[in-house]
Amino acid sequence: MTTNVQFTGSLTPNQTKKFFTHSWDPTKHVIWYVVPVTPKSGGPEIEWSVAVERTGSTTCTYWITVKNLTNINLDVEGRYAILN
Repeated sequence: MTTNVQFTGSLTPNQTKKFFTHSWDPTKHVIWYVVPVTPKSGGPEIEWSVAVERTGSTTCTYWITVKNLTNINLDVEGRYAILN
């Protein structure tokens, strides 16, 4: 298994932002997850969803939509794990 950080970003209070990352091998099993870097206790800070675009026979693009659930500015990391 391989893991790493693919992107970082900032979100204002209650902002939703879409990130993308391209040229991934569609034969790989990739898991995406987003982690807040800015601490804020008391409840969830973010939610995210992942969509996939098949851009060619050997490539795909992942679209990661992240929503800030808080009333403060947040920094986040977009991380991945390749399982095969």
